Amino acid sequence: MNQKNAKQKREGRERRHARVRARVEGSSERPRLNIYRSVANIYAQVIDDTVGRTLVSASSIDTEVAPQVEGKTKSEVAKIVGQIVAQRAKDAGITKVVFDRGGFRYHGRVAALAEGAREGGLEF
Repeated sequence: MNQKNAKQKREGRERRHARVRARVEGSSERPRLNIYRSVANIYAQVIDDTVGRTLVSASSIDTEVAPQVEGKTKSEVAKIVGQIVAQRAKDAGITKVVFDRGGFRYHGRVAALAEGAREGGLEF
């Protein structure tokens, strides 16, 4: 993929994310579960937008997560990250969230992370 196409692809995702964010806002009662998916890794944060703070987070490069995900497929890793972010959110007293797919299609790794978070006990 040349630079022009990569730039267009990134800008398209950013536009989609802006559309999603226009409708999705996290509150104290129901914070936002945000996802970012890079080529190699996946990141998830639970954010309270009223104060602009990240309450909990998890990613495939966390020191606690890295040994669990070694040798697994990217979708399996995403599911594990979803379960871990859900556990950390439950420990922080959060059970309900609003899902923010970050402009990514709800498919593959994004869907796997969401499924893992639901299995971990988060409601959205």
